[in-house]
Amino acid sequence: MKRLLWLLQWLLKASVFFTLFAFALNNQQETRVNFFFGTFWQAPTVLVVLSAFSLGVMVGVLGMVPRWWRHRQTARQQLNATSATPPAPERPHGT
Repeated sequence: MKRLLWLLQWLLKASVFFTLFAFALNNQQETRVNFFFGTFWQAPTVLVVLSAFSLGVMVGVLGMVPRWWRHRQTARQQLNATSATPPAPERPHGT
């Protein structure tokens, strides 16, 4: 069963790779991206799409950094607060 799951994972990875590879081969036409003040960038379509995707990932990660940092600080403070308090003394069961 474990070997079957391993095989299915590799088949999925291979299918994603070959799909993206076929996309890259089919989109080799020159694309012109116009910026401000008459500047432009000419590159194959697949590079334009890859650049836009990479830029989106970077913006998303940078947008999450402040929240992630605050969450880490809060978790660290809670961990320090729980480890700093001494455990309560045990009471005998008879009382």
